Amino acid sequence: MRQILGVYSAPRQHWVGDGFPVRTMLSHHDQGTHVSPFIMLDYAGPARFEPTKARRGVGVHPHKGFETVTIVYEGEVEHRDSTGAGGLIGPGDVQWMTAGSGILHEEFHSPAFAAKGGNFEMVQLWVNLPAKDKTARPGYQTLLNADIPVVELPARAGTVRVIAGSFASAKGPARTFTPMNIWDVRLASGKTATLDVPDGHTLSVLVLTGTVEVNGREIAREAQMVLLGREGGGITIEANGEAKLLVLSGKPIDEPVFARGPFVMNTATEIEQAMLEFRAGKFGSMTDEAAAQ
Repeated sequence: MRQILGVYSAPRQHWVGDGFPVRTMLSHHDQGTHVSPFIMLDYAGPARFEPTKARRGVGVHPHKGFETVTIVYEGEVEHRDSTGAGGLIGPGDVQWMTAGSGILHEEFHSPAFAAKGGNFEMVQLWVNLPAKDKTARPGYQTLLNADIPVVELPARAGTVRVIAGSFASAKGPARTFTPMNIWDVRLASGKTATLDVPDGHTLSVLVLTGTVEVNGREIAREAQMVLLGREGGGITIEANGEAKLLVLSGKPIDEPVFARGPFVMNTATEIEQAMLEFRAGKFGSMTDEAAAQ
């Protein structure tokens, strides 16, 4: 069994723009290389929004050197960026954006969701890129719920939706730069599941709802993260009641990480260069013409 390095509770909720009340459940700043290749994860909600005619969300902002992965559980998110790409994602859908060499984007609740209001819940994960890929061309993947395979766990213990990587014989639709698994796991009350992860990969289990016991030793509850060591294989998870989990594992990117705001690079000099490029307009523009391409 893997060593459990700790169980972490999310800090107090804070707002990103006016549409995303988030708790930062893991970050390179707090857990360092133990979460590589992941940089940060914000859990937005669960929250209820009243109907409005206003746009709720985050306006135009830059990114460089990494990827963002947005997983929607409830509500709808609309995205567009300076490449002209964008789209609408709803419950079960995933938006995977490669910032790479630099991109501008914005994300809001969809007009339809804002108009009717309702429950909102999503996760946004930041995935690091190795140095050789930090200048990759920006790109966008829309992963619809219907295209994400679901694996039934033995003994009716629950299900695993394979967003990235693989589980059992299923492969996730996401294209990744380095090996990783992103699994949306649902466990039935009183059931136990064993999840196999490659030796040497980092491993985090995020509890979004419910209470679970990991490896028969540690209890984790809603809005807590269990961080495990790299050595060893899989883990066992027992659910006290119905549980919703996000399981993240990946091959570590053993390179220096310098992060400042929306830029994730390898050196302080590269951060300064990224800021200069952004100020010089090299990340493109968010004109109506670009959005219509």
